[in-house]
Amino acid sequence: CETCSKEEAKYRCPRCMKYSCSLLCVKKHKLALSCNGVRDKTAFVSVNEFTDLNLLSDYRFLEDVSRTADAAARHCTVHSPATKRLLQCLRNKARGCNIELKTLPVGFTKRRENSTMFNSKENKFYWHLKLVFPHCHAEYTLKRVPDDKTVADILKPYIDPVESDPVVCQRLKIYTASPQSDVQILMKVENRSRNSVRYNELDASRSLLDNLKGKVIIEYPTLFVVLKTLKKDMVVLGK
Repeated sequence: CETCSKEEAKYRCPRCMKYSCSLLCVKKHKLALSCNGVRDKTAFVSVNEFTDLNLLSDYRFLEDVSRTADAAARHCTVHSPATKRLLQCLRNKARGCNIELKTLPVGFTKRRENSTMFNSKENKFYWHLKLVFPHCHAEYTLKRVPDDKTVADILKPYIDPVESDPVVCQRLKIYTASPQSDVQILMKVENRSRNSVRYNELDASRSLLDNLKGKVIIEYPTLFVVLKTLKKDMVVLGK
């Protein structure tokens, strides 16, 4: 025991690693060294001393940090009235374009991700956009996509045989190898029951804004790029 130096040590302090023999000595060492007895989760551990227990401890520590950050993000007091006004303005601008834009409560992933903005000077939306290629299990996120850009131009860097990025092209090979007439762009119809999922077909030659008019969007548009010959259970509205 490093406190009384008489009895055989039975305990070791997680904080300062001092050995103690009894509860009395534990209390004495805490008082003498102003030690709280709680292990320092951020203390340096050399590679030679690093064990599976340290790894597990670090993993749990990161989980705690993530949980705390998520709880803080959900707390209503951290969001100013200005943010609420900005969202209300965004919804009103969308309504003026015949788009029903819905925003999720604080803490939802889509709410956190969304970077959609409205430029008052240009009188234009810059959309946060997600592209899903289900036949290749691939997803791509685009930020600040102008609403006057055509859907075909948005997809060119992904499925165009000539203009697409070589790495992306290789991953989406099944799309680039198929004729453009076989490519279909769909967007899920919101506010329907789970057993009645339907999709709207978008016109690739028209602008993103024209395609979004008359539709309900939750946070931001998600476009599903499919091949007509391969899509199975994706039923287009009205068919």
